[in-house]
Amino acid sequence: MTPKHFDGKDALTHIVEKQAKGLLSTYESETHGSEIPGHLFAGADAARDTAIAFLALWLLLSPLSFTKLTLTLAVFSLGWTFWKAGRAAWLGWFHLERMHRILDQERWEIEHHRPQERDELKELYKAKGFQEGPLLDDVCDVLMADEDRLLREMVKEELLLSLESYVHPLKQGFGAMIGALSSIVCCFLGLFLFPTWGLWMGSALGLLGGTLVSTHFEGNRSIPALIWNGGLLAVSGGCISLFSSYLHAF
Repeated sequence: MTPKHFDGKDALTHIVEKQAKGLLSTYESETHGSEIPGHLFAGADAARDTAIAFLALWLLLSPLSFTKLTLTLAVFSLGWTFWKAGRAAWLGWFHLERMHRILDQERWEIEHHRPQERDELKELYKAKGFQEGPLLDDVCDVLMADEDRLLREMVKEELLLSLESYVHPLKQGFGAMIGALSSIVCCFLGLFLFPTWGLWMGSALGLLGGTLVSTHFEGNRSIPALIWNGGLLAVSGGCISLFSSYLHAF
């Protein structure tokens, strides 16, 4: 009879479902699951968002005097930076809590369904190339004897989650803060150097810099990413500029 723990399925089918669950849990997180470390992903994402936000705000407030516009952007940058840092940290904590729930569930299964967990372990190591026999039994016996080691192994092999590579939420928040500040500095430099059009250049530098960081660490192609992000910046800024001109006419 198939064990109740598997819900009417064999051990191999159960493992496949748990691995799919682990992949989904990883994929759904914004700052986890990518090849790029979480704090770098948060920084690159914050840099891109900040570049777009500053350009949009500058276009909308362009009728103001240079002094009022600069002060408004400075006040906005303060709140915006804390928002991006806090949001990245909160998303990190959110995903960390989910991982803890998964660990607690797997620990409960190990404590209450040891025979079924052993079956899963054997299937996992068969997939690694171990043949049915004394060696496979010895490996399973060693792992089953240490619950903490077994938990780490099951989380890694069954759920495809790497606990060691997860970046602390506060570090992710700090990364987002650095990314936002980098774009802010670029935008203000462009604004002070070339008041009429420099913020376009500063915004582009912030957005493209964040894009280059993410593509480098993820191993993706830089040129298509730069074209896509640069094109989106131009289209978004162009739309805001066009419609804000009608808004300012009233």
